[in-house]
Amino acid sequence: MLNFTQGGYRCCDGISRRSFLQIGAFGAGLTLAEMLRLNAGASAAPAASTKNKSAIMVYLPGGPSHMDMWDLKPNAPKEYKGEFNPIATNVPGCQICEHFPLQAKMWDKLSAIRSIVSVDEHSDTLVMTGWSDNQNRTRQSPSFGSVVSKIRGNTSDVPPFVSLRGMSRGSDPTYLGVAHRPFNPSGPGMRNLQLPGGVDMVRCEDRKALLKGLDDVRRDVDASGKMKGMDTFTERAFDMVASGSVRKALDLSKEDKNSRDRYKSIEPFLSARRLVEAGVGCVTLTYGGWDTHGQNFTQLKRQLPVLDRGITNLIQDLHDRGMEKDVVLVVWGEFGRTPRVNGGAGRDHWSPVMSAMVAGGGLKMGQMIGESSARGEYPKDRRVTPSNVLSTIYRAIGIDPAKTFNNGSGRPMHILEDREPIRELI
Repeated sequence: MLNFTQGGYRCCDGISRRSFLQIGAFGAGLTLAEMLRLNAGASAAPAASTKNKSAIMVYLPGGPSHMDMWDLKPNAPKEYKGEFNPIATNVPGCQICEHFPLQAKMWDKLSAIRSIVSVDEHSDTLVMTGWSDNQNRTRQSPSFGSVVSKIRGNTSDVPPFVSLRGMSRGSDPTYLGVAHRPFNPSGPGMRNLQLPGGVDMVRCEDRKALLKGLDDVRRDVDASGKMKGMDTFTERAFDMVASGSVRKALDLSKEDKNSRDRYKSIEPFLSARRLVEAGVGCVTLTYGGWDTHGQNFTQLKRQLPVLDRGITNLIQDLHDRGMEKDVVLVVWGEFGRTPRVNGGAGRDHWSPVMSAMVAGGGLKMGQMIGESSARGEYPKDRRVTPSNVLSTIYRAIGIDPAKTFNNGSGRPMHILEDREPIRELI
């Protein structure tokens, strides 16, 4: 098995958040089928499908500044308000950062939640599971995408959960089983989604039969029972190669040139759109680095316009394709930044309040839900938790957040503990 790395980013704790992808070569050594088997373990029967709705989760690693994006404070003292000014959107009374002009023109298709309470941890675990990283080391709650995978099942050639950003603790399926880890198509792993040179479908079917024969031998000597049900995943591996659905979705050359130009430098947003069109239930991706302890405004001047383009291109495409009610988008990080600008023109960690942007999924758009206090320090009203946001997103794609799964000890565990949705969006 080989390890390949994606581009990483480094936060102030000195740990590089670099994603690792393990692959084999289809047709030699460990195959895609083998990879799926390792992901499968002793898989359970797939659960009943929900409606064909999807979620795209954009994670902004490092903690984006709430006061410089969707919750500006123009009347606060200069050392709090910072360098950016608010601009009006196409929804009266709603203002956002001047570096988000494209979102401003389509705010009727977007909403912001500006009173989310977080924790001071550099980890995506909270926003992907509803629990802090520290809590989840004991609780072991599965990620949002893994829950989608468990409920939708692994019965087609399209994986239910795709990560365009690699693996992390927040992507862990925990007690749902490794069958529900995200499929990670990054880098050389794409070779697993096509037949190698000289191998046609007849030879592919021969190899499929050979693998089944090997499985029969392995099963005879496997006292643990872990080989049970592996044929399903061998079948799925070959189906993924034969149909090419995922490969086609990730092949951006299939997109017209004008579209590729619109998504230049933000290609994961385009890949996400193509994946949900192909039927993937949850896609996660990341953009930028937001741990701006120094030169906050210099860095955001570069990043905010690019993020603005990624969000608005994606949302407009979903509307143009009639998918705006079937796909929900959420954009957020792990916490906000300090309201008071520090001596290095930066903002430090601030967990008492942060913001998120949501769109689609049949939710009510054109809103600002909650806000922070006059200096951006605490929720002024409508205090919500990441779990409330996730509950809302689950409901948008047809999943009951009160659903339970048995953990490794056989104890039924709720997906979320704080299951109250954000009623303004429903």
